[in-house]
Parts: sequence; C-alpha cells; structure tokens
Amino acid sequence: THNAHVQRIPLPKKMASRKEGTGSAATSSSSTTGAAGKGKGKGGSGDSAVKQVQIDGLVVLKIIKHYQEEGQGTEVVQGVLLGLVVEDRLEITNCFPFPQHTEDDADFDEVQYQMEMMRSLRHVNIDHLHVGWYQSTYYGSFVTRALLDSQFSYQHAIEESVVLIYDPIKTAQGSLSLKAYRLTPKLMEVCKEKDFSPEALKKGNITFEHMFEEVPIVIKNSHLINVLMWELEKKSAVADKHELLSLASSSHLGKTLQLLMDRVDEMSQDIVKYNTYMRNTSKQQQQKHQYQQRRQQENMQRQSRGEPPLPEEDLSKLFKPHQPPARMDSLLIAGQINTYCQNIKEFTAQNLGKLFMAQALQEYNS
Repeated sequence: THNAHVQRIPLPKKMASRKEGTGSAATSSSSTTGAAGKGKGKGGSGDSAVKQVQIDGLVVLKIIKHYQEEGQGTEVVQGVLLGLVVEDRLEITNCFPFPQHTEDDADFDEVQYQMEMMRSLRHVNIDHLHVGWYQSTYYGSFVTRALLDSQFSYQHAIEESVVLIYDPIKTAQGSLSLKAYRLTPKLMEVCKEKDFSPEALKKGNITFEHMFEEVPIVIKNSHLINVLMWELEKKSAVADKHELLSLASSSHLGKTLQLLMDRVDEMSQDIVKYNTYMRNTSKQQQQKHQYQQRRQQENMQRQSRGEPPLPEEDLSKLFKPHQPPARMDSLLIAGQINTYCQNIKEFTAQNLGKLFMAQALQEYNS
C-alpha cells in the first residue's frame, strides 16, 4: 500500500527539549536562542502554542526539489524543519532531507545523521533549532498512525512543532499544496496517557474532526529575493499555462475516489467488528444474568433444606470480558475519509468553475 513507505523520523535525543536551557546542543547567536525562548509557556492544554507558520521561500523550494529527486509515485519523502519561534509565530527558515535507506543499511545512525547536519548548519551560522518535520503525500493520504506517533513525539518534546504536508500531485494541478498540522491539545493528553480505549476517547471528547488542527501558512521572501524574482520575471519568456485550463479531470478525480472507496471499505470492516463485539458482549451479559439466577435458585433450595449456601465465585473469571476493537484506527480512517472528501470538494469546485467559464466562452463565440 501507499503507506508502506512511511518511516518514522526519530527525534534527536539531544534536541529532546529546547526548554532545558541553551546547552551545547542548542546554542547559537543570542538573537536566535532568545527568539526561540519566547515560545515558552504557551500551548497549554487549553490553547495552541503556534497561531501562524511563516515559511521562507527557500524551504518550499527545497521540499519540492527533495520530492522531485527521490519521490516516485507512492514513495514518501521526509525531512527535518529548522527555525525559531517568535511569540506565537513559528518561523521555518531552513530544512534538510531525511535520506532514504533500506533495511540493509544497518550501520546508518538516524539520530547521528541529524545531529551532524545541525552541527554543520550551526558552524555556518544558520538556524539549527528543531521546529518540526515535513512529509510528502500521495493524493492526500497522510492521516496514518505513523504520522500520529511521529508528530506526538515531536510535539511532546518540542511544544511548537508542526508537520508540513506537501501534496505534489495537487501542486501539479496548478496551485501549491502545502499545509501545516499539529495535534490538538485534547489528543495530546490522550496520547500522553497511552490509553486509546473507547472510554478514554469518549471521556476526552476525541472525534476525527478534533485530532489535527491546521495552522495558517504564510510564505515570505526577503526583499533581495523579491527583487531577483522581479528581474527574472522580466527576462523570462511567457510560460504556456494553457494546461491549467484543461477540462480533463477523470484521472485525478477517479484516483481520489478509488482511495476514498478503499477507506470506506476499511471503515465498514471496522463497523462489522464493532457490531460483532457488541453482540458478543450482549450475549455474555445474558449468560451472566442466567448464571446468577440459577445460582440464586440453588441457594434458596439449599437454604430450605438447611444446607449452607454455595460460596461466592468471581464472575470475571468465569465470564472473561471481550476486548473492544481499537478505536484509534477507526478515528484515523474517518479522518482520512474526511480529508479525501475535502480534496474532492475543492477539486470539483475548481473544475465546475472551468466548465462554466468554457460554456460562457463557447456561447460568446457562437
């Protein structure tokens, strides 16, 4: 499946918390460490630590280049985001890719690689503080347990962390698709307890709408880069952008609908498992009730004969409770279905606009 290539990015042990101080693993210029320290104390259980994500244009280009070089088809690329926190704004100023490696590369030390990269960046006076990670996605298929676990590890250690999701297929349709997500405070509390039972999720009021929160993104370039882009735009020839007006949508829409149907099938299987669990639980309750009634009748008969009542037995040993099905997996599937539906909604809205525009042009020409 397309999720088979997702690997969990390890969190460097020395960068486990920037709040422990400005030791050897988190030292830079005074302005950098000071700005990063302004994010402390925010993001408690009731509010988010980050209200806005500001990304340098260079970071966006690096992420796109990383996918173009190493991402093929369903292959997912990942990398580390670096930057600093200014009040409630997360500024992502640099990034570096996470190298692809197979199980045969047993000698590859993931944590050591990241530490060496950050050490090298620090030597050339570039922001090297961990602020999250990025990942590409295949037709919006990113709501997985691997992403949840990785983002929890980052967000638990570094409060302001975000995960950037880059959709290359959507970007190829004519608009950059780059979104920043964080786990909601409610889900963070549940993940800290590591209790994903239906009762715990119900108590925490966790639904698929309240698992991830999207943070607004602003892409910013320096004045020098803006001047350079203006100069390049004047010198470059006019690009042929007629493909953006293409009315063909069957391929993209059909693939998204196919993935949506696959997730709906998984959801229906989970519903069958839950219904089976409820039937078995109800049947066990009836058996327990019948056993208690028989036991009570036997004791009444023994009492009428002057015999002592039967000793009390532990019903939990006689009737072992059934294990409820995993609720978190169902929530993730529901969240992924919701993401597919949003993508289909956006895509069809754009295509309907093209169709109406084409109809108006045809009527005008005729």
